[in-house]
Amino acid sequence: MSIIAAPPTKFILPDLISHCDFKLRMNRHHKQATAESKRWLFRGDNLDQKSRKAIHGLKAGQLTSMCYPDAGFPQLRVCCDFMNYLFHLDNLSDDMDKTGTKVVADVVLNSLHHPYDYYSPTRLNRMTKDFYRRMLPTASRGTCRRFIETMDFFFQAVHLQAIDRAKRVVPDLESYISQRRDTSGCKPCWALIEYANNLNIPDEVMEHPVIQSLGEAANDLVTWSNDIFSYNVEQSKGDTHNMLSVVMHEQCIDLQSAVDFVGELCKQSIDRFKEDRGLIPSWGPKIDKDVAVYVSGLADWIVGSLHWSFDTTRYFQNSGREVKQTRVVSLLPRSK
Repeated sequence: MSIIAAPPTKFILPDLISHCDFKLRMNRHHKQATAESKRWLFRGDNLDQKSRKAIHGLKAGQLTSMCYPDAGFPQLRVCCDFMNYLFHLDNLSDDMDKTGTKVVADVVLNSLHHPYDYYSPTRLNRMTKDFYRRMLPTASRGTCRRFIETMDFFFQAVHLQAIDRAKRVVPDLESYISQRRDTSGCKPCWALIEYANNLNIPDEVMEHPVIQSLGEAANDLVTWSNDIFSYNVEQSKGDTHNMLSVVMHEQCIDLQSAVDFVGELCKQSIDRFKEDRGLIPSWGPKIDKDVAVYVSGLADWIVGSLHWSFDTTRYFQNSGREVKQTRVVSLLPRSK
């Protein structure tokens, strides 16, 4: 007689915070920037009380302030606005079919390419032009190009994700990793490290294999750890665009084994970042100084995102502090 194993009721998170020894810092302007950015997001919206409560619980201003700890107030405010905006886009994309993602992408990318000329009656058009116009005066030409280019990559990947979701396709791990590096939205945030710190790094330096590898390692850690932290909420909604779902499907393993597997990959990405940091070549004193600031910004993102994941209510509701200590996550029931 075969015995059918009962479905899991909980899982144990990997201890990623102990593995990450980068210093956690907070921008001194975080309270003012957070408050003003939320007012900016709420201006002219039609959000109900539940949605507003979720935005307060999101604590996007705290994440931004830990990831851009040295930014001046004007730069931090733009970064806070973009972070709130990016989560807004992420929530929109979760509910969109492939037609909807195309419409949103057209509005956003036209607003970025033509911030003074393009007009659309949508609120998204006003929001995009508003934060980007404030970014333009001090951002270098290379920073702006990388920002727009990576936003384009984001929408292309979200569009493919929407097609997979409509067809109920679970991608293989290699395809998922490639696509997730763009759906994460991390790449435009890396361009904002340049903007927030008033950097002007030549394109050939930013395109150097070691610099690219550092950005990829940081992206992988932020993204893969996010898939672990967000899995509970996503599985309750039946969403399979998550690395744990992909690994369970591809390797025919249980949830805890998948968590352990992805957790190990997260630790390896931190190790890869540290290793690459020691391989950075020299381009002369001025550029080397800017590169060091940029790479420190990537490290700020790694450590900041890990700690924020337990402070926000987005993944563990009001139990983040307890989950951070015990690392035990109780699975939510599937919504009907």
